[in-house]
Amino acid sequence: MRHKRSIPNRGLRVADQIQRDLAELIRELKDPRLGMVTINAVEVTPDYAHARVYFSVLVGDAQGNQDALNEAAGFLRNGLFKRLAIHTVPTLHFQFDRTTERAAELNALILQANAQRAKD
Repeated sequence: MRHKRSIPNRGLRVADQIQRDLAELIRELKDPRLGMVTINAVEVTPDYAHARVYFSVLVGDAQGNQDALNEAAGFLRNGLFKRLAIHTVPTLHFQFDRTTERAAELNALILQANAQRAKD
């Protein structure tokens, strides 16, 4: 029996589609705890059972947003099920992405160091 060849980069394409669809679905949520959420990245396990969704927030509390998104994960997964043409829609796990926060802190430190050097 021959094994089915896997489609190259399929996991990346599925993760990318989940990211786009989630961005639309999250806008439809009516939870008052949700601020301006941006989906930064989605990582899907090879068996498509789980997806870790990294997000950042422009306005609002990171923990409150994470709680609201994780509570709405079932509703969002159901919305994805209707949109995606894949056999298994992953269980969603939302995690706050501190990358932009860290980048801003590093940028401030660099500016501070440059300003100090200019003074000296």
